Amino acid sequence: MHDYLKHLNLSEGAIAVIINLIAALVILVVGLWAAKRVTNFAGRAMGRASFDPTLIGFLRNLIYGALIAMIIVAVLTKAGVPFAPMAAALGAASLAIGLSLQGSLSNLAWGVLLILFRPFRVGDFIHAGGIDGTVESINLMHTVLVLPDNREAVVPNAKIGGDAIINFNRRGTRRFELRVGIGYQDDIGKAMALVEALFQADERILKEPAPGVYTEALADSSVNLLLRAFTNTGDFWATQTDLLRRVKECFDAEGITIPFPQRELRLVQGQLPESKEAAR
Repeated sequence: MHDYLKHLNLSEGAIAVIINLIAALVILVVGLWAAKRVTNFAGRAMGRASFDPTLIGFLRNLIYGALIAMIIVAVLTKAGVPFAPMAAALGAASLAIGLSLQGSLSNLAWGVLLILFRPFRVGDFIHAGGIDGTVESINLMHTVLVLPDNREAVVPNAKIGGDAIINFNRRGTRRFELRVGIGYQDDIGKAMALVEALFQADERILKEPAPGVYTEALADSSVNLLLRAFTNTGDFWATQTDLLRRVKECFDAEGITIPFPQRELRLVQGQLPESKEAAR
């Protein structure tokens, strides 16, 4: 190659530049090919190791980005670009970009933390950023939640990471609470025994921790009972709504009233005070 270029009557300096450019092009092509191969191999290895799918995608992108950066530096260096000015220019550009994209970088940083520490996973029902929803996807910049009414919410990761995160699925079980009022004239012991029997009859209600029914308050119009029980997360809504209906049906059958708010008015008859004119 060198003798062929000299045959074209090129100077030594021009020959060196051309050779460096060709070498830089070779490094670029081979480097891009190798980066894809290494990234795909790492992704398959993490998949065999049962890594979380979201974490696999993040690490693959991180590895590929790092390899591309190394390839670009190698290509520019081989092409004859001085490293010190290039590093200074990259540093200044990074600073300017960082100042202009503070919000986006905050989302990116929280995205990395959410993916690494995984306070929730795809499919979990969570409360985050003031929103309740099921996690559909976790990206570096935002998290997609599907709300109970099937609306979609795209929540910035900085908003999620900067507030409390409540994961309703992580423990596998949930406790529900129901409040039922009975009349003051009703037998409170009988009412509580009926509720306990309903607990035992429903297989979805967990026996450990044990469910319970308690006297919560002596209200204006009723004696309020508090019902607490644990279920598996998937049975949470159906179990408590079914139990509430069965409590109503059982109380009706046993003659236990569920009173509505009421007031007792008393009229007191008496002589009205005479006016000053009548007194005269």
